[in-house]
Amino acid sequence: MSTPAPPSIPQSILRPVQFMAITFLVDNSIEWPLPPGFTHEMRHHLTHDVPELDPLTGVPILPLEDFCCAAHGFSALIVCTGTSEASPRFTLFDTGPESKSLSRNLAGLGTPLGPIERVVISHWHADHTGGLLSFLDRRSKEFGMRTIVDVHPNRPTARGIAPPPTGKVICQLPRDPTFEKIEAHGGTVEKHEEGHVVAGGTVWVSGEVPRVTPFETGLIGGMRFTPNEDCTGGSWSEEPDIMDERYVAVDVLGKGLVIFSACSHAGIVNVVKDAINRFSRPIYMIVGGLHLAGPEVAGRIKPTVDFLSEALIPAPTYVLPMHCSGFATKIALEAALGEGCVPAGAGHKVIINGNPSDDVTLGPPSVRLR
Repeated sequence: MSTPAPPSIPQSILRPVQFMAITFLVDNSIEWPLPPGFTHEMRHHLTHDVPELDPLTGVPILPLEDFCCAAHGFSALIVCTGTSEASPRFTLFDTGPESKSLSRNLAGLGTPLGPIERVVISHWHADHTGGLLSFLDRRSKEFGMRTIVDVHPNRPTARGIAPPPTGKVICQLPRDPTFEKIEAHGGTVEKHEEGHVVAGGTVWVSGEVPRVTPFETGLIGGMRFTPNEDCTGGSWSEEPDIMDERYVAVDVLGKGLVIFSACSHAGIVNVVKDAINRFSRPIYMIVGGLHLAGPEVAGRIKPTVDFLSEALIPAPTYVLPMHCSGFATKIALEAALGEGCVPAGAGHKVIINGNPSDDVTLGPPSVRLR
């Protein structure tokens, strides 16, 4: 599917931030070492908590019971402080696959729920929406607060997987929460087809991502169920283009754009091109799933890595391939970007401090099309 590129949107719509913190709450891999500014979970528990001292050795005991559990899905807490604000704004991007992992990891990390004013759902797949209702329940019960839930209005009845070559639907993903259930559990649904800013203008939530890159052809085996009008049954149809998928971007002074793409069904190259077209800012960091795992999409890895490391000038300072990116993709990115490919995972935290004096040196990126 191909759609025309959107008109350029003035950068002033997205307010730059002077401080940003990212905490990964749900992911399914963990590695180290990490570059400066990235904190492993172990340091968090030893420095931010008050660990128990072993009575015999007198040494702090690592509280492994509080360590984050891995899960097939994604969730990240985005904290931003604008240039004219004293207080940070908290945005939760996706909620993982089920109720247990997000709740456990929030508790284990001691993450405050009260300030999280908005949940942004990247797309309607259960490994990104599964923890939503339990999060809303907990925040509503503990703080008596409703939470804004920012979603694309095109919610499917059901989605499934039909791997090639048979095209047979082998499984259905758990159904995403309905709008009615979200409201009943303490959420206030906001439906957005178009791109918009949230968190006081510091976080951009995209609309549909234009599909302009030839090799990024969507989710192989993606299926959508359409019920009959009388709700007695229905039928499955191919749905490679997950058009409800959206990305999030934050503009850090002196650094450039930090892009969150939870699954990149649209293709991370399409995502980056859209962000550059809209904001004419360099890409500082790319975070999330790149959906390049598995032999059926192996041919996309090289052109993706070539684009990020060679065609995009300047190349991103950091790429954090998580969730559905795949081991082969991490190897290729590490070969191309060196320490710029960061093996982030659940429990890790990233601190980014903006520098207004450096911002004047950041020119618009260029893309050398091949």
